[in-house]
Amino acid sequence: MPYRLVSIVALLALAAHAAPIGPIPLWKGPAPGDTAGIGPEHDTTTDKDALVAGKRVSRITNIANPTITVYPTAKAAPKGPAVLVFPGGGYRILAWDLEGTEICEWLNSVGVTCVLVKYRVPAREGLPRWAPPLQDAQRALGTVRARASEWGIDPVRVGVLGFSAGAHLSAMLSNSFDQRRYPRVDAADDLSCRPDFAVLVYPGGIVPRDSDAMSPDLHVIPKAPPTFIVQTQDDNVRVENSLAYYAALKAAKVPIEMHLYPSGGHGYGLRPSPHSVSAWPARVEDWMRSLGIVGK
Repeated sequence: MPYRLVSIVALLALAAHAAPIGPIPLWKGPAPGDTAGIGPEHDTTTDKDALVAGKRVSRITNIANPTITVYPTAKAAPKGPAVLVFPGGGYRILAWDLEGTEICEWLNSVGVTCVLVKYRVPAREGLPRWAPPLQDAQRALGTVRARASEWGIDPVRVGVLGFSAGAHLSAMLSNSFDQRRYPRVDAADDLSCRPDFAVLVYPGGIVPRDSDAMSPDLHVIPKAPPTFIVQTQDDNVRVENSLAYYAALKAAKVPIEMHLYPSGGHGYGLRPSPHSVSAWPARVEDWMRSLGIVGK
């Protein structure tokens, strides 16, 4: 399907899905290890911030109470696929609409339930910037599987889709699921938090800025899920992030598909542009179809 048609379908998707469920708190009480106050959650966007495709971007920060919001799709079968979406923002903010709610509209339009994850940002002092978000991601995936029947989700077709830092988080979750990074809360933590598939869009943080080698924080394992990667050569976050992760997955014999484009930069979401990278949603649809994730 041409991307222009995909965009039109995405814009109409709000009329095609049921009302969102949530937001649903991930934790029963304070999130693990969060004891210091960080101030109220708020949108940092100002009139001086750059527009994307002529529109503003909502950039929220100071997230202390992580949540999930479920966007059901009217097109799903009684048990359909689901994707947990992790917006990016350098582990400082979350690009909430550009890489969150707008992505859910598109996923709904192709018959996929979207679970939008509001994970903790900014980075907590004294911890790796990804550590609290990884706790939130593990908890979110277990929660979705625990409530899969309630939400009409097939528990063996639950994937992740992340942008920029959210793509890094998706990669961390894809390789860090054998053990929870927090004390058990309830029965949801007894279920697997391994994604069944993963989509990484303009990932960052997989390689340091001064190196082309994988970050020591990320250890690729053979049990990582089938993965789709998209990035552009002129991305200022560096295409080497995708190249290094592809090579590591290939060495581990993990099924992978990667699309690299010459131009388009960083942080475009699925908003239209004159660059060929704007076709990435259609390529992801083809890939999900080839794996039997959609179209069953």
